[in-house]
Amino acid sequence: MLRAPRAVPAWLAHPFRWQRLPVPWAAVARGALCAGPLLGAGIATGHPAPGVLAGLGSMLAGVNDRPGTRRTGIVHIGLPALASALGMLIGASLQAAGAGWWIVPALFAVGYVSGAGSVAGPVRSNAGMQMLATTILGAGMPLPGAPWTKALYVLAGCLWLLLLRLVLRSPRPAGGALSGERAAVATVFDALADALGAAGGSGAEPARRRLTAALDRADEALRLRRLTSRLLRRPARTEELLLTERFAAATALCEASVALLWEARPLPSRVAESPRRFAEALRTGRPPGRLSAPETSTAARGAFDQALLDAAVVFARREPLPRPEREPAADVAAEPAPTPPPPGRPTGAGPAVRALRRTLSAFAQRWTRRGRSLLGPAGRHYGLRVAVCIAASASVALLLRADHWYWLPVTATFLVKPDLGPLFSRTVNRFAGTVAGVLVFAGAGLALTGEWWPALVAGAGGALLPFATRHFALQTVAITLMVLSFVDVGGAAPTAFGQEYPQLTALPAGERIVDTSIACVIVLIVGHLPQLADPRRRVGQRVTSALRATERFLRHVLESEPGADPTRRLALRRAAYRALAEARAAAETAAAELLAARDRNPDWLTVVTAAERIVDAATACAVRLDHGAHRPGARESERLCRALSAMADALEDPRRRRDTAVADPDLRPVPDCATLTDVAAELERMRGYAGAG
Repeated sequence: MLRAPRAVPAWLAHPFRWQRLPVPWAAVARGALCAGPLLGAGIATGHPAPGVLAGLGSMLAGVNDRPGTRRTGIVHIGLPALASALGMLIGASLQAAGAGWWIVPALFAVGYVSGAGSVAGPVRSNAGMQMLATTILGAGMPLPGAPWTKALYVLAGCLWLLLLRLVLRSPRPAGGALSGERAAVATVFDALADALGAAGGSGAEPARRRLTAALDRADEALRLRRLTSRLLRRPARTEELLLTERFAAATALCEASVALLWEARPLPSRVAESPRRFAEALRTGRPPGRLSAPETSTAARGAFDQALLDAAVVFARREPLPRPEREPAADVAAEPAPTPPPPGRPTGAGPAVRALRRTLSAFAQRWTRRGRSLLGPAGRHYGLRVAVCIAASASVALLLRADHWYWLPVTATFLVKPDLGPLFSRTVNRFAGTVAGVLVFAGAGLALTGEWWPALVAGAGGALLPFATRHFALQTVAITLMVLSFVDVGGAAPTAFGQEYPQLTALPAGERIVDTSIACVIVLIVGHLPQLADPRRRVGQRVTSALRATERFLRHVLESEPGADPTRRLALRRAAYRALAEARAAAETAAAELLAARDRNPDWLTVVTAAERIVDAATACAVRLDHGAHRPGARESERLCRALSAMADALEDPRRRRDTAVADPDLRPVPDCATLTDVAAELERMRGYAGAG
């Protein structure tokens, strides 16, 4: 009898995953006009070093050139650009000081900061990675010039791409200056329509996760728009206020839709297509047209129809409500507002000074919370992993070939970051992409003649880079082509240790591949050390934070008074979904690692899935309570919240597994509330995993 074929392990299948994304033609054009022309300008003027540094800056900025509004692009490109310039300043200063072997502890320190920044979000993580890469290149690449001028050249290259992004962008839909923000909000309605269309099927939960991601992107776009208006002392325009109200309507409609999705019953096509009419109205500026007829078969359906009617009223308005100071419900984060000044404090400062003071205070509070996370267990673990790997690769490189040692640690920099994907998958793709890039560059050197051909190769790599985000190996090919072009144009010059060596292109392609292989081996060894590869430390922090956010939302739903303002509830729900999305990404990465150690750690994906269903059930419960359902007693509510909190404690500290609240929680069904009975069932499902390990 034939046996069923065994499924391919996740760690082996992950290197072959390919993302299906639309081709960003505007970004391709920007990439072609960045590194290649800047490098060519340096060659034409007889100053190749500035061209190399500016091209390097534009290449690093191109990695962060992702779809989004202009303001999100400024943040996603601008913050890593400043970090890249700082890294070049540090590295070039080390080179000018003739650091020698002292470069190893210096890179250890920079690597620790870079790794710890991984817990602060993707933008700060990219900034930390690029700061580490430019520190290594600044310390190792033999380019003339003062450290501060090198940093300025790198920053100029980043700003050149940022300028191109403001000029060369995709065609605008209807909406003028708010086109990007309108498109982001329209995507929310489209994602909502897809989720409603998948109701009752196997794709309902993935569709709901895509809806959450669309809400996060639209929220970020509108928040940056408002921040820009406050900094420029410009009052919000009518179009901005109307778009804010429409996004708030979309958020309320999404909450009611989650209750429909929780019922897990297929919906008529006219119901699923109603939100898509709002998306089309945002893109074209025309009215949404006829919507689905109301129905009151269930509390969830009644809440959805009411939210749909409220959204239609918002879209019919041509003037915003007379409350411009009100923020949208979805933008209210679960964070304390800036503390107002004491009553006796003089208020002689002008409105611009007061607005700037409030903005700086909010930023200070946010960065204080981020600083606490960087110094927490996850930040220390991430930082130590990156620091040890970079220090080890730099030490091996200095022992093997001190004249061009930077290739090993730079390769390790793009591999070791624990938040960028499974380590084995990235290592395999990095090696394959580097080999392909080196061979293509060597072939181009044989086929092309003259001094301009490296600029052509760099331009081709820059054009390929936006498309290459589909797969890490293809992205490595593009980056390798560009880096080799920079190294080729750099020419002969003193190294960091005062030696001379011939033209960098004389380094055989085989030696570059060998260096890449050594870096991959070092990353695999260091990245799988027992104390540095424990998923409980890397993933447990994310999952624990998500469970605590889930508990806060569940407690608010069960303890809030009838008729209370839903602003706080919407904020807590969005915070819970955002934390769960981060936890799921970390759990999926851990599940695809080569050494997942599932026998000693909880099934993180199961825990996260159960928490997501608890948030969905709590949302459905909130909708039903708003429509007159029986409110559970305080004892039952406290029982469920305590059980969820105890499980979060167990995941945070394995020593609490023996706590009786975790070992045998009181998870009886909740009388007269089927939704909370489902919550108890999900908690029961989660209980065994919370005590694992």
